[in-house]
Amino acid sequence: MSLPDVLRDLLTTPGPSGRESAAAEVWRGHAAKFAEVEKDTVGSSVARVAGTSKDVGTSAGTAEGGVPSLAIVGHIDEIGLIVTHIDDKGFLRVTQVGGWDPQQLVGQRVELITRGGPIHGVVGKKPIHLMEADDRSKATKLKELSIDIGATNREDAQQVVRIGDVAVIDAAPLELRNGRVASRSMDNRIGSFLAYETARLVAEAGGAPGEVQAWAVAQEETGLSGAKTTAHRVRPDIAIVVDVTFASDQPGVDSNEIGEHPLGSGPVIERGTPLHPWVTDGLLDVAEREGISHTISAVGRATGTDADAVHIAADGIPTAVVSVPLRYMHSSVETAQVDDILATARLLAAFAQHLSADVDLLR
Repeated sequence: MSLPDVLRDLLTTPGPSGRESAAAEVWRGHAAKFAEVEKDTVGSSVARVAGTSKDVGTSAGTAEGGVPSLAIVGHIDEIGLIVTHIDDKGFLRVTQVGGWDPQQLVGQRVELITRGGPIHGVVGKKPIHLMEADDRSKATKLKELSIDIGATNREDAQQVVRIGDVAVIDAAPLELRNGRVASRSMDNRIGSFLAYETARLVAEAGGAPGEVQAWAVAQEETGLSGAKTTAHRVRPDIAIVVDVTFASDQPGVDSNEIGEHPLGSGPVIERGTPLHPWVTDGLLDVAEREGISHTISAVGRATGTDADAVHIAADGIPTAVVSVPLRYMHSSVETAQVDDILATARLLAAFAQHLSADVDLLR
């Protein structure tokens, strides 16, 4: 199965945390075809599809007997690098934006986002031939790496790059066998795509009983900032955070620790401490009723997703987490299965249709 065009557009548009504007514009452009779209000063976006019921809730609508509003939350940012120094030979020194394993960066092509447009470079490291024997087996440290843009000296590099410019790995999506796709930024362009796609499916169906909101929030990788501010401002009645999770069929991953979530097994519905039981159980019921293959994961503390910010926003927002299995997370070859992505969209759209005015979220 081919990669959806909207997801391809998102995957091929750079947008590291704090510099998500280009990716957010792509998302908003697609969502504006069927929804009312808004943005904010943090860089987050919300697309709204109006509810069809005459008894539609707004903020805290369930307490008033209305059909609850539902937010589908994905983050639009990706991990990247930021320039911290330009040395006298024109090499760029960088630090991470989000969590990197430096081994993933060695030998990569990168694209820098600059005021003059994209600049291409490569991540270089001392050749193995010139290393001391003891150093050859040691893990690479980020401080040992630099970006080479072909500059002849510092002044040459400074003509096109400034301290604080950001970069992402330059890796286009690669379609593999059996409907599987590898790309950078699957974490979490998949989530922002699923927020968009759920709202699109609802709009295509003529709406759902309650308002459905698609969120593409900023700066998840560096502190959940966009989720915090958007949840405070919008205050939906229910939120489902959509992210990626570790696929269990990658070599070296122990399913005894993370559970069984291989590619092709459908969405992963999480149960646990910060998540609302009614919302989670409702998702499981809908998945079973609709015949959507799925697996279940469990968490005893924080989820490590935007749900950790959303569920405690305002007076508390009943929140669930649904994830897509992903291999090789935080790399240039993050790999997912298209069937899993589309099945997750079907699950979320069906859940939106399932909501009614008699929902009781108090506990």
